[in-house]
Amino acid sequence: MGKALVVVGPRQLAFQDYEDVALKPDEVRIQTLYSGISAGTELTQYRGTNPYMNKRWDEATRLYLESDTPSWTYPVPNIGYEEVGMVIEIGSAVSDLPLGTLVFGPWWHRTHYVANVEWVRQRLMPTGADPLIGIFSHIGAVGLNGVHDGRVRIGETVAVFGLGTPGQIVAQAARASGARVIGVDLHDTRLEMAKRLGAHVTLNPQRVKVAEEIKRLTDNRGADVVFEVSGATVALNEAIRAAAYSARVIAMGMYPGEARGLYLSEEFHHNRPSIVCSQISGVDPELKYRWDKLRLQQTAVRLQAEGILNLTPLITHRAPFDRAVELFELIDRAPEQVVQAVIEF
Repeated sequence: MGKALVVVGPRQLAFQDYEDVALKPDEVRIQTLYSGISAGTELTQYRGTNPYMNKRWDEATRLYLESDTPSWTYPVPNIGYEEVGMVIEIGSAVSDLPLGTLVFGPWWHRTHYVANVEWVRQRLMPTGADPLIGIFSHIGAVGLNGVHDGRVRIGETVAVFGLGTPGQIVAQAARASGARVIGVDLHDTRLEMAKRLGAHVTLNPQRVKVAEEIKRLTDNRGADVVFEVSGATVALNEAIRAAAYSARVIAMGMYPGEARGLYLSEEFHHNRPSIVCSQISGVDPELKYRWDKLRLQQTAVRLQAEGILNLTPLITHRAPFDRAVELFELIDRAPEQVVQAVIEF
C-alpha cells in the first residue's frame, strides 16, 4: 500500500492510501527518496487561489472561462512535481535497469510511483550524483526556460527580481551564460545566498531605489535583460523601470489578482521594453525544434552534476513525509524563511 499527500480543501492537507498495483511487463516501481515543494504553483493549489480552481481552462480557445465547473476541484490528488527516487521492482520485459537505479521526474508527493520503462530511461540520474539534485529537475527547467526566453548574451547585465528558488536558479544560469548578475530581493538572507552562489551585486528595495541604482551601475543604460520571478506586480513595474531601452523583461511569476502598482503609462510607454511571459508549458518558438520540457529537465540535472549549477544550497528546510504538512504551513505563514523545502521519504 502506498501513501500520497493530497489537498482536500483550502489550506487542508491529508494523507491517502492507494494500492500498489501489479506491474505490467514494461513498467517499473519507483520508491520516492525526496520530493521538493514548490512555493509557487503548489501554494496556489494549497491556498485555493490557482486560476484552474476558480475558472475553466478551455483548450480550444486557450482562455480561462467563468464556469460553475472549474478545471480543478478538491480534492487535488496530484500535488508535487519535484521528485527523485529509486527503482525497487521491474516488470518481466525490463532487462536493462538494475534495482537501485536512481530516477528523477515529476510524480507527486507519494511514497511510490509506477512508470513505463521508456519514461524512466529518459530520466536517469547521472552516475555518482547526489540524489538530492534530482528534485531540481522541473524547477530547474523553469529557470533555464526563463534564461532561454531572456536570450542572455555574454557580457550583458542581467537583473533578477525575486530570489526564491527559481530566481536563484536564473541568477546562477545567467552568470554561467556570461552575464553580470544583479539580484534583487526584500530579504537579506536571500540576497546573501545569491551573493554566496555567484551574483555580482545584490540590492534590497527597502534600502535603495532599485531602478535608479541599476541605471547608475550601468552608466545610465539599464539592465539588458530583467527577470521578474517574485510574482509581485510592484516588482514587475520596477523591473520595467530598471530595463534598458528596448530591452527584454521576462515575467516568470504568477500574478494573482489585479495588477496593482503596475504603471504602463510611464517607463513602459517611453522605453519600448519587450515583456515576455516565460512559462514551462512552452519554449521560445525559435527553440521549439531543439528544446522541450524534457530536455530542459535533463539539462537542469546534468548542469548540477557537472558543477555548473549549485542548487542544493538552496535547500533551507527538510522534514520527513509524515510531517510534510508542517512544511506547507511554514511556507504559507512565513515564506520569507524558506527558499527550498524538501520532503524526505
